Amino acid sequence: MSVVGFDFGNESCIVAVARQRGIDVVLNDESKRETPALVCFGDKQRFIGTAGAASSLMNPKNTISQIKRLIGRQFSDPVVQRDIKSLPFAVTEGPDGYPLIHARYLGESRTFTPTQVLGMLFSDLKIIAEKNLNAAVVDCCIGIPVYFTDLQRRAVMDAATIAGLHPLRLFHETTATALAYGIYKTDLPENEQLNVAFVDIGHASMQVCIAGFKKGQLKILAHSFDQSLGGRDFDEVLFHHFAAKFKEEYKIDVFQNARACLRLRVACEKLKKMLSANPEAPLNIECLMEEKDVRGFIKRDEFEQISVPILERVKGPLEKALLDAQLSIENIHTVEVVGSGSRVPAIIKILTDFFKKEPRRTMNASECVARGCALQCAILSPTFKVREFQVNESFPCSIALSWKGSGPDTQNGAVDNNQSTIVFPKGNPIPSIKALTFYRSGTFSVDVQYADVSDLQAPAKISTYTIGPFQSTKGERAKLKVKARLNLHGIVSIDSATLLEEEEIEVPVTKEQPKEAAKMETDEAPSDAAPPSTNETDVNMQDAKATADALDAENGVPESGDKPVQMETDTKADAPKRKVKKTNIPVVELVYGGMPPSDVQKAIEKEFEMALQDRVMEETKDKKNAVEAYVYDMRNKLNDKYQEFVTEPEREAFIARLQEVEDWLYEDGEDETKGVYIAKLEELKKQGDPIEERYKEHTERGTVIDQLGYCINSYREAAMSTDAKFEHIDISDKQKVLNECVEAEAWLREKKQQQDSLPKYANPVLLSADVRRKAEALDRFCRPIMTKPKPAPAKPAAPETPTPPPQGNEHQPQGGDANANAGSNENPADGSNEVPQASEEPMETDKPEAPQSSA
Repeated sequence: MSVVGFDFGNESCIVAVARQRGIDVVLNDESKRETPALVCFGDKQRFIGTAGAASSLMNPKNTISQIKRLIGRQFSDPVVQRDIKSLPFAVTEGPDGYPLIHARYLGESRTFTPTQVLGMLFSDLKIIAEKNLNAAVVDCCIGIPVYFTDLQRRAVMDAATIAGLHPLRLFHETTATALAYGIYKTDLPENEQLNVAFVDIGHASMQVCIAGFKKGQLKILAHSFDQSLGGRDFDEVLFHHFAAKFKEEYKIDVFQNARACLRLRVACEKLKKMLSANPEAPLNIECLMEEKDVRGFIKRDEFEQISVPILERVKGPLEKALLDAQLSIENIHTVEVVGSGSRVPAIIKILTDFFKKEPRRTMNASECVARGCALQCAILSPTFKVREFQVNESFPCSIALSWKGSGPDTQNGAVDNNQSTIVFPKGNPIPSIKALTFYRSGTFSVDVQYADVSDLQAPAKISTYTIGPFQSTKGERAKLKVKARLNLHGIVSIDSATLLEEEEIEVPVTKEQPKEAAKMETDEAPSDAAPPSTNETDVNMQDAKATADALDAENGVPESGDKPVQMETDTKADAPKRKVKKTNIPVVELVYGGMPPSDVQKAIEKEFEMALQDRVMEETKDKKNAVEAYVYDMRNKLNDKYQEFVTEPEREAFIARLQEVEDWLYEDGEDETKGVYIAKLEELKKQGDPIEERYKEHTERGTVIDQLGYCINSYREAAMSTDAKFEHIDISDKQKVLNECVEAEAWLREKKQQQDSLPKYANPVLLSADVRRKAEALDRFCRPIMTKPKPAPAKPAAPETPTPPPQGNEHQPQGGDANANAGSNENPADGSNEVPQASEEPMETDKPEAPQSSA
């Protein structure tokens, strides 16, 4: 089972894996720890991650980036409208009101959803992890921003499914950071809570989390965020500053050229990093646009001055987090700063002034989320044993359920009797289950929606669940229990609906009937007189008071209405009993903007096709490179170490042929199929292989001849030796060995003479393989003869002695191996296999001068 954590950022992604020794960040194909979050579509294949970054400047309109800003958002969303103005690729509104990304792929214009593109990124990250682990990666944990809506969370799950991944949990990035911080701290207090503020300023957003730590425990006290305050906003300030400056000084408008915009943004990002460490920095770009080189210069003070509108927004999330956590600044013991955008000195100054203490950087600013996700995956995985550490996560939004009342006026359309209740209030633990009870006579629907969307900037309605059809046997309103679930991923759904019907059953019970039997009868039959559960919300025509207090407040614990009610049936012999019949009711889900399962399946098939195309193109490139490498390598060797192994006319003809193929590679053969390159390489090898074989035979021949000679001499010396260890071998067998050695030596001498008379460029007559086979045959013939074991010397028979036979053994054998005698001394009288005392002295019978009974 894989234990992997993925941090997919707006600009780059990081993969961390859990091993027995700890958490490691995985290196990609370029041996870098961060992989660009890019997908570049080409005429023949896709380039993802590091390969996409290399192609992005040459193909900006088909390079999809910052996909995290588009996923799960409506096209009309102000955030999307603001972002697409700076994106080099085309984004339009799809028929469902969500963004569609346009790119040219395989020579034609294609459209992709943000979910599909994110699936491509996940596929690349999965391959990176698999190469590192040398195992299939399926189970994982994915970091997401705390402000992701229900739809965005579902979109991430769909993208993971497209990539063939199974997320065990979608983990809030700030919570992952807190986990990575707390699990390694050995000095956490046991009683008093250590409050730590985590400020994560990434490429595009700012997130603040206040966490309370105790020994072996982490509790999230508050979340807050600003979705559009990140490092890229400072890049954008510099970009607009220099774009205006270049328009004035050089009379060029970078907004008219996508490639120029991209190059200037990259340069501004580098400039921002330089200003983090230096009071001033230059900006130089060669041939930015219209063949003009541009130069710029800016001081840090000037940069901070033009960034004031952004810096003023930093305090907002800090104040909100403190307010939600109900803490004062004095209660915050430590402030930890992470995220790629946190290196701006002006931000650190604001944090220091706000918290009245210097922020700390004890964690890797870029890798802490991926490490925390890998740790969470290890905690959830049964294959890893992780130090006991409890994570108490909280939900950042309030979720309400709403429905239409069931009164007669509503059915007549007179009154819009809408009712709602907050089921999962802000700060609710994750995961959680709540139950509501409805009284309905037919199919009805329940809406899941956000109670407050001011922070999220998203549609209020999340999904609608149609519950039914069902029919009450009594013809009146039926009692239904509906369970709402907030799962580990932070996704809300109606889990199930159950129809509860009470039936009267006559069970004659006599006083003689044991209580155990009566108890078994009533375990499934709660009494009609039992008080209604305080954990249920009764929603009916007469009483529409649905408040959060009436809901099941215990996370994941079945409500008391489910528990069997004990009845003393043995005291009331003829009392009728009631039995509750439970029937599951169909629940149909409609997620607004969600991907239907059929579309997810189509996306999986498309991803498979595109991955196959990428693999074919990579293999084609490898074969083309193999042809090119063979041409250069063989040409060099023909003029060097192969020179003596080929005739001059043959060498010149082969070099001419190699030149021909090289010219073809850069002209007509520039864009051919894999099969053509394979055929071309095989054609060249038909000429080159005999030359290589002659060279190889010449270099190996001396070694194998020496090995055969050593084998011949070894067996000849053994056969002619007078050593005592060979005395037992028959002379005729030794002669056979000598004859075999003479024959092998004669064969080698004859072949060697023939080979020595040939020039190096002639095909060899003495092949290394033949010499090896001869040596193996000689060894196979001689070894059994020369390693024949000595026969065991015959032992003299033991003289007869007057010693009486051991008890229970009347027919003791005379003579033979004493060990065998001892081993056969069993005592059948007691039925055991116990060896008598004599077995401890196996040579007793060889001592006739001291005859004693072994018994």
